[in-house]
Amino acid sequence: MFDSGNSVLTKPRSIRPIGAYALYGLAVWYDRIVALDTVRGFLLQINPTNDNTIVLNPCHTDQFIDAKGFAIWEDTIWFTKDNSVYFCTFDQLEPQLFISLPYDADGVGVWNSTIYVTSQKLGYIVIYERQTKRKITQFPLPGVGPTNLTIRGEELWLCDRIEETVYCLDRATGELQFSMLTPFVNPTAIAFLNEPNTDQSTLYVSYSGEEAYIRDNPNADPNLELTYRDRTFIHPLYFRYYPEERYTLSSGYLLEMSYVEELLPLDEVEVQDLEWRIALPTETHRQKIRSVESIGLPFTEEIQEGQRVAVFKFPSLKSQERHVFGWKALIEVRGIKYQFDFDDVDKAPPLTSEFRDRYLVDDDELAMDTPAIQQAAKEAIGTETNLLRKMLKIRNYVYDRLSYGIKPHIDSPDVVLERGTGSCGEYVGVLLALARLNGIACRTVGRYKCPAFADRQNVPLEPDYNHVWIEFYVPGYGWLPMESNPDDIVERGPYPTRFFMGLPWYHAEIGKGISFESLRQNGVPLGDVMDISIGDLALNHIRFMILEELPPL
Repeated sequence: MFDSGNSVLTKPRSIRPIGAYALYGLAVWYDRIVALDTVRGFLLQINPTNDNTIVLNPCHTDQFIDAKGFAIWEDTIWFTKDNSVYFCTFDQLEPQLFISLPYDADGVGVWNSTIYVTSQKLGYIVIYERQTKRKITQFPLPGVGPTNLTIRGEELWLCDRIEETVYCLDRATGELQFSMLTPFVNPTAIAFLNEPNTDQSTLYVSYSGEEAYIRDNPNADPNLELTYRDRTFIHPLYFRYYPEERYTLSSGYLLEMSYVEELLPLDEVEVQDLEWRIALPTETHRQKIRSVESIGLPFTEEIQEGQRVAVFKFPSLKSQERHVFGWKALIEVRGIKYQFDFDDVDKAPPLTSEFRDRYLVDDDELAMDTPAIQQAAKEAIGTETNLLRKMLKIRNYVYDRLSYGIKPHIDSPDVVLERGTGSCGEYVGVLLALARLNGIACRTVGRYKCPAFADRQNVPLEPDYNHVWIEFYVPGYGWLPMESNPDDIVERGPYPTRFFMGLPWYHAEIGKGISFESLRQNGVPLGDVMDISIGDLALNHIRFMILEELPPL
């Protein structure tokens, strides 16, 4: 039954069990990883050093097909299936019914004689006494998706598939301690594996889903076709909680990012004394800059409103000239989740006059003076006065009324609301207008997302589009991020809050509060002198390369 190979990692690594289809349960049994494959009904003992797998229930797989939650306490197996919780022993793999819920049961965890069961449709963690099956109490789930859980000492740890988030709760009260974003989508199970001869442990999360790939089908013409296959693996999740600064960092990556312009004017043009300014990546809680270097032509660096900017100078730019120029940066990026609740901002000080004058005004064609936007601003918050609740209500109001769609240009917020669809930039415009009319200082930030394939390392990755989101300001603390549209995934909600005060690892933050790219002639914006834009002069090329996963903080 036991794998004779070394089952303890010298260094945690991504585990891809051989012969696994969809892992929806994860547990540690005598310092070994055991996982539940819901497609085959396998209970798999997994060697994390070499991905070797042993089926522990070779003659009892049917009982575990379509099971989702999974836990082991001593030698007893616990699992959920449909709306019921079952248990059995390794010696006798014949499940016995423990309890049935009125809705589907998702996850199960065990601590001594206490059983914890999660249900997305019920919206609670329900807690039972093992011997009597008596319900002791229940705690509200912190997210909106199906969850699995594990227990470590006085802590409940949950992973939410839709929120792509791991939560740490107080086991006695259900109070949220902190949360963190996962580096991959659809986390399905969670467990801690103790490191040998230490008091340390590594948090492992399993992920399951499908991936698209190009299949070579010799019986088809053309022979290449798009299809899908199962994808499941287990990966360590690194994190660090900073309670005084109210945020948690999670697994991150070292990226090489390049932004390059290819000079290719559409029309005959000649510009004297041109400054081409391109913002550089920004230092933040979640993003650190290791190095920046020029590509093609050299640049000088300036600081503009606290942000680094690369300045390329062309004494005389002619239409027949051809150049490539830009920058390449090595940046460390991690997932971040800020830990504020509504009570934390009740006594926030008022905005300063400087912030009101800069961040409560219509400075980007936001249509804040139109009746439609002013009415929407009132409807969005109702009678709410709490800053965080107002911002969340505004986000949900916008999500209720918009659906995501790509457009070649950005319309004003009143047009976007009437149309009912918008790009990320149009979502941002509506959010800015409604928030500013309600006294919340906010700004546009961005600029690109690395393609979120964390396991595709040392190969060029090119994003299809640029991307923008917003930051809103909490007086007395600072700027907090909020995604524009990616959380708008459920018609009329409930909407996840994974990217409300949080960003995943693959966002590149560039030039906060300033224009990402601009042209100047003798210090004056070129558009004020000539009817010409950046798009008339050049094509941009954006490339990412994931070099390695960052070690734990």
